[in-house]
Amino acid sequence: MQELGAEQVFIDRMSGKNTDRPELKRMMNFVRDGDVVIVESISRFARNTKDLLELVDQLTEKQVEFISKKEAIDTTTPTGKFMLTVFGAVAELEREYILQRQKEGIAIAKQNGVYKGRKPIEHPKFREVVAIWKEGEITATEAMKRLDMKPSTFYRKVKELM
Repeated sequence: MQELGAEQVFIDRMSGKNTDRPELKRMMNFVRDGDVVIVESISRFARNTKDLLELVDQLTEKQVEFISKKEAIDTTTPTGKFMLTVFGAVAELEREYILQRQKEGIAIAKQNGVYKGRKPIEHPKFREVVAIWKEGEITATEAMKRLDMKPSTFYRKVKELM
């Protein structure tokens, strides 16, 4: 990106499967008229066609160009816009195939007794804190803070304990 003379670089460490990514939001708020957004690959920018087209529409409204290096797509041309839609659909299809194969693999592993799911994380002081909470010495909110748990997790684990 430095070779391209990028003024600002935004690096997402999260999956492109949804648009709720801090760096994406920062970039979308930062860009302004005349800027060019360059991404390594469409699949890193968005994993489904709907999100991709919405993001590119938002950029277009701000008079910002979009270029994908891997697919060599430039949205300033009608052909580029068409190709963006096609490649976006292919990226979405690819993602769906990956998820389908993953589900199939997990189902087979479960049948074979290999896959048992994620091991539950036990907080070392859970029983102690719950006992103090049950005695009324602290509130449930305080117990959750001490255990660093969300309410749904806390109450589910309390229920499992009984």
